[in-house]
Amino acid sequence: MCGICGIVKKDGKVYPAVIEKMASTMVYRGPDEQGYMVCENVGLGHRRLKIIDLTTGRQPISNEKNTMFLICNGEIYNFRQLRTVLEDSGHKFKTNSDSEVIIHLYEKYGTECLKFLRGMFAFAIWDNEKKTLFLARDRLGKKPLVYSIKNGNIYFASEIKALLEVDEISREIDYSAVDLFLTYQAIPAPWTIFRDIRKLKPGHYLLWTDGKIKIEKYWQIDFTKKLRLSNEQEYIDAMWEKLVESTRIRMIADVPLGAFLSGGIDSSTIVGIMSENSSQPVKTFSVGFEESDFSELNFARIVAEKFGTEHYEFIVRPDVISILPKLVWHYNEPFADSSMIPTYYVARETRKHVIVALNGDGGDENFAGYTRYWQTQLLSKIYELYKKIPLCKAFGLKNFEHLYKKYPSNTFIRILKWLGEAERCGFDYAYARRLISFSNDFKQKIYSEDMKKKIADFDSFLLIKDIWDSSAEVDLIEKMLATDFQLYLPDVLMVKMDIASMANSLETRSPFLDYEFVELIASFPSNLKMKNFRTKYILKTKLKEFLPRKIVRRKKMGFGVPIGRWFKGELKNYLMETLLDKEALSRQYFVPEEIKKLVEQHISGTVEHSSRLWTLLTFELWHKIFIDKKA
Repeated sequence: MCGICGIVKKDGKVYPAVIEKMASTMVYRGPDEQGYMVCENVGLGHRRLKIIDLTTGRQPISNEKNTMFLICNGEIYNFRQLRTVLEDSGHKFKTNSDSEVIIHLYEKYGTECLKFLRGMFAFAIWDNEKKTLFLARDRLGKKPLVYSIKNGNIYFASEIKALLEVDEISREIDYSAVDLFLTYQAIPAPWTIFRDIRKLKPGHYLLWTDGKIKIEKYWQIDFTKKLRLSNEQEYIDAMWEKLVESTRIRMIADVPLGAFLSGGIDSSTIVGIMSENSSQPVKTFSVGFEESDFSELNFARIVAEKFGTEHYEFIVRPDVISILPKLVWHYNEPFADSSMIPTYYVARETRKHVIVALNGDGGDENFAGYTRYWQTQLLSKIYELYKKIPLCKAFGLKNFEHLYKKYPSNTFIRILKWLGEAERCGFDYAYARRLISFSNDFKQKIYSEDMKKKIADFDSFLLIKDIWDSSAEVDLIEKMLATDFQLYLPDVLMVKMDIASMANSLETRSPFLDYEFVELIASFPSNLKMKNFRTKYILKTKLKEFLPRKIVRRKKMGFGVPIGRWFKGELKNYLMETLLDKEALSRQYFVPEEIKKLVEQHISGTVEHSSRLWTLLTFELWHKIFIDKKA
């Protein structure tokens, strides 16, 4: 893992001091080594965390003629096979690193080189003969890449804070991004919180030539191409063979390696496969909470005992709020997935023992593992039944609306409310409501008049609608999966893992997110992923013979934090001091009385607002750090 940055100017000179300053903001991404290439109008910077080829893998790496220069953040897992093929065709290698295959592939195939790469990556290649900059990001978005275009010049980096070191790039806020953040608790690509900066989307590349850019998509998950096997067991065998291979190639490293172990079936599966393919006990790492209903440590211990791992545990306590400003700084822009806290801590504790850790990310997205999948499918079945009953249809769901506010926690009333949303707005909206923090109606209630004007022509829900509509040929389950692969996975889950791990100089790898594995599972019939409202059906069928029964049969438990309780207890004063101080309430985003009401309702127990308050809290801390520039 590394941090990369660079500048290419249409006219003018790039100064080494600027590149070095940009790279220095990301020293934690690459604490082991630094490298630079600055020549007239081009500058490339690299911070390296040594994983493979500890002695000769320094970057930037050039081709044989020194006409192309590469900087890369990531790992290429099939680099040995690619290197053999390239050497056989006459290419000469200077290092033993995995990254060097990229530049030789680019020499041979141009932008088509991307189709050969199996791994996680964000890289830049400067082609001095063509005077072209080639930026690319991996298919699923595991590695970040941001850029800015100013006066025909291009600036890029692994993180936003590196670009903010450039004088030409302003900190002017993109208010559409604020609206997106309140909706999704993160800011989806290509937006960032800053108007001058954009993210390169997963599965895309960018070409800059003489001040002009072209952005192209080279990969997207496709659920329409189906694999036709004769029986369920053949699907299980194909799935398991590919998952074992995906895990084994991610165990290649020249440094100590371990795994995160939550006690859920995804991380437990990866730990089990690693144990069967390792000559030494696998080092496993878990975090838990003092609140037993939020802690999975007991389940993690069961798995650790089953596979004989060298197991480490850590308890997360409410005093984690003391490190929240540091975390907000690391995330560069507003980010409100509260599991950022335990993820940060497990990464920190893991880094004390190993430099690479495998995880179970992607299991839910591949196999429809989230609760919202079966809930939405059940809702669709109820809705189909409702439409067939003339009396219900005649009475209409609108006639129940007065009950929604009166009985917000009643399960039957909530189902009627969801049905009403689905009928009025479609199932894309009904599904989106399970992903969001603030609905459009709620945002309109808390937004100031000034904020409403700034986003008057913007609707954050259109993002999901576009993804949903582009998946017209597949069923409801795969529409939900496609939405998560294009939104929640790259913009929330992958961001959370990348930042939390790299803040601790730890590389994390995700076997479930190997693109060949993802493509294989996408080709399976959807009823093998969720069957009779049972999530992860095909995976669990296989795991009955592989994991302890208690692990396979346990209920889904998110990697959450008991912030609702903390906001009523140990963190109540901190919440009030941060959100209700004079400076916070004077900002032009929200109506102060509405923010006060949210805090009061939650603390009194009248209404549960923990997710919304956490979102507002992280936004205020971000504003203090990045806009007010307070430590």
